[in-house]
Amino acid sequence: MLLTKAELASLVHAQNGNPHQLLGMHPLGDSSGLVVRAFLPNAASVEVVPTHEKSKPSFMLKRLDESGLYEGSTKKATSVYAYDLIITDYQGGVRQTRDAYSFLPTLGETDLYLFGQGNERRIYDKLGSHLRAIDGVPGTSFAVWAPNARRVSVVGEFNKWDGRYHPMRRLGASGVWELFVPGVGEGTLYKYELWDANGAVVVKTDPYGEFFEPAPKNASIVWNTKKVVWSDELWMKARRELQPMRMPMSIYEVHLGSWRKKSAAESLSYREIAGPLVDYVHKMGFTHVEFLPVSEHAYYPSWGYQVTGFYSPTSRFGTPDDFQFLVNTLHEAGIGVLVDWVPAHFPRDEWALARFDGTALFEHEDPRKGAHQDWGTLIFNFGRHEVRNFLTANALYWCERYHIDGLRVDAVASMLYLDYSRKHDEWIPNQYGGRENLEAIEFLKEFNHLVHTEHPGVLTIAEESTAWPLVTRPPYLGGLGFSFKWNMGWMHDTLGYFKRDPVYRKYHQNDLTFAMLYHHNENFILPLSHDEVVHGKRTLLGRMPGDDWQRFANLRALLAYQWTFPGKKLIFMGGEFGQSSEWNENASLEWWLLEHGPYHAGTQRFVEDLNKLYRAEPALSQGDYDHEGFFWVDCNDNENSVLSFVRQTKQGTHHLIVILNLTPVLRLKYRVGLPVGGFWREVLNSDSQIYGGSNQGNLGGVAADEYKVHNQQYSADFTLPPMSVIVFAAGPQA
Repeated sequence: MLLTKAELASLVHAQNGNPHQLLGMHPLGDSSGLVVRAFLPNAASVEVVPTHEKSKPSFMLKRLDESGLYEGSTKKATSVYAYDLIITDYQGGVRQTRDAYSFLPTLGETDLYLFGQGNERRIYDKLGSHLRAIDGVPGTSFAVWAPNARRVSVVGEFNKWDGRYHPMRRLGASGVWELFVPGVGEGTLYKYELWDANGAVVVKTDPYGEFFEPAPKNASIVWNTKKVVWSDELWMKARRELQPMRMPMSIYEVHLGSWRKKSAAESLSYREIAGPLVDYVHKMGFTHVEFLPVSEHAYYPSWGYQVTGFYSPTSRFGTPDDFQFLVNTLHEAGIGVLVDWVPAHFPRDEWALARFDGTALFEHEDPRKGAHQDWGTLIFNFGRHEVRNFLTANALYWCERYHIDGLRVDAVASMLYLDYSRKHDEWIPNQYGGRENLEAIEFLKEFNHLVHTEHPGVLTIAEESTAWPLVTRPPYLGGLGFSFKWNMGWMHDTLGYFKRDPVYRKYHQNDLTFAMLYHHNENFILPLSHDEVVHGKRTLLGRMPGDDWQRFANLRALLAYQWTFPGKKLIFMGGEFGQSSEWNENASLEWWLLEHGPYHAGTQRFVEDLNKLYRAEPALSQGDYDHEGFFWVDCNDNENSVLSFVRQTKQGTHHLIVILNLTPVLRLKYRVGLPVGGFWREVLNSDSQIYGGSNQGNLGGVAADEYKVHNQQYSADFTLPPMSVIVFAAGPQA
């Protein structure tokens, strides 16, 4: 035996952090020959044979230990050559394979340097598992970052989950461990076994895993996410040229597991939902869908916001190929795809990222920085280069591999503030003594810059609930660089207003007008999201006061106000037809309501018509963020709870007047000022009978008089239906 007892013990007990130094083929110490070692517990005999150079020697290996470590040497060659192992098992079976310890590393020094700097934009092509062929040998390369581990092995079906078979090599000081395993193909289950910094042996899933077993199992799965042939070239090419600030954006927010279900216990797969979802979204006129997080998550009731597999679509609904099929199908139908992305935190599951190598690797050691108080999760250490690289590359990965059109970043406020949801003694100030998380701020700026430059046309959207300035302004102007920001203030104020009994609304009209005081500070999206229909908040319909007629009239007025107010639009599934029950992730939407009475179907028809008007009328989208795109005609008639405003294009070629009457009172001959004369045609009336209303209106339109009212040169008498929103278009476009 050429090994020392200590070296033998380190291999047998899987405690060697540099296995390539001992395993594989090596010159003898005196350069007089070669030695080969292999760990093969189930082998009865092992022979080394040359792969290419047939003149090189073949020789047998000898079992050194009952554990299965083999060693053999030859004096017939002194330089290392490519070889196969012919392995005979105890049942007489024979297989021939290349030795995993005969290959050079699959990562180069440049890869490791860029990763250490946090600048390897496609680190997902280097770390994780990747099918490849080396020297004509098919297999899978594995690489994982675990700088404080003493030993890392890849374990899986191919080695009986035994960490002694395939210990990985450490690549210098990078903290990356790597190994190419011949014969491992697509669909193979695997994990990493770590002898961690504390001396404990733990088994972890791959942080860069691209596919996982369905929960509650959690093994990573070798998968090729590059093989799908896309057919959305026209969409992707056109996306680069879009001007989203000046285009309609009507977003349908969807939870894939509960939009529709095959049964109480089974959701539609990615492929099964593609056709019905495309048909429905197209019929309703939405421009985009936004999926609640599709990244792998073990805890289904988290709705995807506690991510355990950042690089994998959840396997609950199919394979990565199936999710690509869904996105491709939506694109072919002209529908954009946004996903919720969660870089703010991650769960404490012991088999995932938490204390990955026995230390606080992805998180902070100090819970005052590393633990999230509200959700019981852990906070990423945004100041660590490799962690930042993990996240920025993840954003690029979803854009490249899955053709995602936008990332809605969850819980941005929790990232920006060190004292978020903490008492005064539960947080650590930054280096300047402030509460701002400087590392997270720089991360968000870098994330936005990379997404917008690497994938022009892809949107980034912030769910940010504070008054942090310049969220949607570029970093060179001091901003964070997002494309859009959810207007949480508008949502809170508007829902607060509409839930009030109409008799009290006159005291709260400022709830509807306040948003325009800060509207031009950011590029806002107006959200009525999933968060507003859970946890006892009731549904949109459930918040509305009065009997059924009034509740649905209120809901239609709320939606009309949302669609006509400046800003892009978002509504969570079920809101478009007046879902009665709070959203339940375990149950399908209440589609049966559409068959019961006029109100639910009428609301659905109303949203369909809202989208038609929104997409057809430039005044409702082109000037969302221009000062000229909106002005109040009259917002002071709080006594009658009536408001009116104009939407128009910057060029002044399109004008709409929007009038809200937010009490159940029919108002006749109510005069409103108009910016231009001529005939104004009614293009929307939320009180129409086809929507379930009382069918009051203006017989198709009104003629403007040259009579100055509300500082406008023209005006007209309108009939204001009870609890309604009416919209009129002026001029030729009508």
